[in-house]
Amino acid sequence: MKCPACGFLDDKVVDSRVIKDGAGVRRRRVCLNCSHRFSTYEGIIREELRVIKRNGVLEEFDKDKLRNGIANACYKRPVSSDQIDALVEELSSQIQKDFDKDIPSSDIGIYVMNALRRVDQVAYVRFASVYRKFKDVEEFIDEIRALND
Repeated sequence: MKCPACGFLDDKVVDSRVIKDGAGVRRRRVCLNCSHRFSTYEGIIREELRVIKRNGVLEEFDKDKLRNGIANACYKRPVSSDQIDALVEELSSQIQKDFDKDIPSSDIGIYVMNALRRVDQVAYVRFASVYRKFKDVEEFIDEIRALND
């Protein structure tokens, strides 16, 4: 590791700690040339997950798009931004765990609907109406009836 103070390439690790629920390691280092102390972080580099859109186009999985979709469904609902962030992290981790390289966008929609059903039923119906492309009020009513069952 190159020292940020003098550029020397030799250092000594003086402390290591687990961070982010075991997803990474923070290391305190000291330069063997100038004795400058600095920290490095080590984590898992996951293979990039791609989303297969309905039209067959592939695009990179984007947590911000996931968050925006959930936030739009939860607009003016009693769902805090912390709850939304937690949902995004939960869903993102689950998707990364369940899929290696590619995931159909329809599967992401199902994950989101299942999560929103637990958090806020109105947000769930809002999301479902866009995801399933409801064409009339009857489809809304059917979905709400299914929720009550």
